Amino acid sequence: MQILLVGAGLSGAVIGRKLAEAGHSCRIIDARSHIGGNCHTERDADTGVMMHVYGPHIFHTDDQEVWNYVNGFAEFLPFQNRVKSTTQGAVYSLPINLLTINQFFGKTMRPDEARDFIAGQADRTIEDPQNFEEQALRFVGRDLYEAFFKGYTEKQWGCAPTELPASILKRLPVRFNYDDNYFFHRFQGMPKDGYTPMIAAIMDHPNITVQLDTPYSADMTATVDHVFWSGPLDGFFGYDLGRLGYRTLDFERFTHDGDYQGCAVMNYGDRDVPWTRITEHKHFSPWEIHDGSVCYREYSRAAGPQDIPYYPIRLVKEKALLADYIARARATEGVTFVGRLGTYRYLDMDVTIREAMDTADAFLNCARRGTAPPAFVTSPD
Repeated sequence: MQILLVGAGLSGAVIGRKLAEAGHSCRIIDARSHIGGNCHTERDADTGVMMHVYGPHIFHTDDQEVWNYVNGFAEFLPFQNRVKSTTQGAVYSLPINLLTINQFFGKTMRPDEARDFIAGQADRTIEDPQNFEEQALRFVGRDLYEAFFKGYTEKQWGCAPTELPASILKRLPVRFNYDDNYFFHRFQGMPKDGYTPMIAAIMDHPNITVQLDTPYSADMTATVDHVFWSGPLDGFFGYDLGRLGYRTLDFERFTHDGDYQGCAVMNYGDRDVPWTRITEHKHFSPWEIHDGSVCYREYSRAAGPQDIPYYPIRLVKEKALLADYIARARATEGVTFVGRLGTYRYLDMDVTIREAMDTADAFLNCARRGTAPPAFVTSPD
């Protein structure tokens, strides 16, 4: 069959590869001038630093099959994300761990002592947290909440934490040991040469053609048997029901001779500091040595029509509009919606790849049975 994949990021690459290997002819298009979507990496011309152009992407997963998959297209080297936070005039380790607690409160507690201490800080009068703030107060108390969560959350989401659902803090955001590895997953690393060469390798198949600087137009569907859409769900329908809400990011790039902050990611928890974090990109490739450094100050704001959408908001108003677009999508033949934008969900890279693999399998199964592929293999609901 003739397949059109809109978007040359992870979803399009992984689905296209699997369908190409099954003998289908796959055309991948992207409106941008590069492949990789927001995972795109490139070397800075002046410093040689490998840049995460659209912000840091750190690969972590417990999915053995996904880990094997990416290692089949790139050499991954060990990398553990160790985030720091500047707040209230001091630097702390994140996630909140035993070192953070002892340093913040000026204590020398052992794990069981710290557990009891935090339990005493927590607001136990909140039995059924109804929002982000209540959830945080219920777990860690006001002091830690205001230092590490409140200001950062207000900057990141552009609203009061009382307007955000409690589910954002799904579990106790505290470790009662000295583990400062940001992620729990078994497999963690970075592709030695960046994500863009890895995605190029995935798309390197004789049944795949890639066209950049090529926006989608509706008349393209007449020339193919099926479309995989990884652009914004509402964008496929011309935003005719209204626009789903997103947060976007602005990056203020600056350079430094030497080492600017000593770590890859430094959060800023104070509300009066306008940026949410500073990323220093050479620390994402610790096996490389560079004299110069490139950093991004990161600012979050509401996404406008011309902005790159990063984080789906998914509050009450957006969920109602989302339900209408989901119904429209399910009534549309010949299109499957995939990825972060196509399903209006925040997805880590490993989940994006897993869902792309499952989507390709579902499509091939439908082709064998002679049935129509679904609009969503993983429901945005």
